[in-house]
Amino acid sequence: MTATGTVNKLVGHTDSYYAASANPAPVCPPLEGQVEADVCVIGAGYTGLSSALHLAERGYRVVVLEAERIGWGASGRNGGHVGVGQRRGQEDLERLLGADTARQLWDMSVEAVQLVEELITRHGIQCDLKRGIMHLAAKRSHNRDLEQEVELLRKRYGYEQMRYAEEDEVRSLVGSERYFGAQIDSGSLHLHPLNYALGLADAAAAAGVQFFEHSRVTDYKGGSLCTVNTGKGQVKAKNVVLACNGYLGGLEPRMAGKIMPINNFVLATEPLPEELARELIANDHALQDTLFVIDYWKLSGDNRLIFGGGENYTARFPQDIRHFVRKYMLQVYPQLADTRIEFGWGGTLAISMNRMPHLGRLEPNVFYSQGYSGHGVPTATLAGKLIAEVVAGTEERFDILAQIPTPTFPGGTLLRWPGLVAGMLYYSLKDRLGS
Repeated sequence: MTATGTVNKLVGHTDSYYAASANPAPVCPPLEGQVEADVCVIGAGYTGLSSALHLAERGYRVVVLEAERIGWGASGRNGGHVGVGQRRGQEDLERLLGADTARQLWDMSVEAVQLVEELITRHGIQCDLKRGIMHLAAKRSHNRDLEQEVELLRKRYGYEQMRYAEEDEVRSLVGSERYFGAQIDSGSLHLHPLNYALGLADAAAAAGVQFFEHSRVTDYKGGSLCTVNTGKGQVKAKNVVLACNGYLGGLEPRMAGKIMPINNFVLATEPLPEELARELIANDHALQDTLFVIDYWKLSGDNRLIFGGGENYTARFPQDIRHFVRKYMLQVYPQLADTRIEFGWGGTLAISMNRMPHLGRLEPNVFYSQGYSGHGVPTATLAGKLIAEVVAGTEERFDILAQIPTPTFPGGTLLRWPGLVAGMLYYSLKDRLGS
């Protein structure tokens, strides 16, 4: 069932619009006793689900351990944008990593979006898939950067699916006077993120993957045969995939200092009349702006505005998330002042210092991927495919990402928080100043 406006919350998930409009999903049992597998995947978000699916399709026996429910974390709560590129711009990547590596990363990003669409089509996943993302200039000074990037992608990368739009056209497509220009990308996608995750899980289960929910991993030990322990069970596996991202906690200190968990917040309005929905987003694309702490939004399958805005860097969410996000929404769309907000929720994602994904190996048979920095739907899906490749013995593509330098947050996990807050406050101030 796709989103229809019927509220029927998926048990065990946060109180979000996505959980209220989720496709039916079976409850998987917790792990009890000992099981054996070729690969034990820790975490049932996009990284873990894609890894499990691609490994099972290669003939591996796969067990997935999830502390909560499948798709419970950021994979079931995000904005649902599936965009090409990395979190860093291509010109920036060329400068940092060289033209050849930048080109490989671009090609992988396009493949990642295509992979999401291919999996949805092949497995019949009902997740309100739509085409198109607009990247909006929040300041007039941002126009030139957007226009130059479009030209670079056309001339140097042969990407013809993105064009630049001037202010008049943007005003006709977006019912807001806040923006001055835009990139319009018809090669990118957007979707219902939880239903996409549940669809991946269904496909993986059909391929033979064993899922255990409410099975938090307490510790694990590497070696030629790895041991993964939960409160009531144990997995013996030849390989381990750490797919925890922002929910890694203290499970693996060797990689924890490479990421910073942060919280982001989203609301969903009541279903909007068709005329109002088209006024807000005439082309039904997903939208995001150029601010450092970005606003992002789209229309759901039943014409609700799904709007993400604001973040914090503590262990606690705001007491009233609907009110917290609503002020950001009204800065964009003051005409929605009388529109009812029916859902407000938050989620935890992981950012890296350089905003690039962090993939690697801790031991020859222990793999991880994390730190998607808000670009997780396509990147994590592709990361799962690359993990399956490297487990099977093909390392080249995995190593392209694994070899990207990933700085440790200053002070590691102990002192990363105050440093991040200071940096974020600086960039938030820049968002509010200037033109």
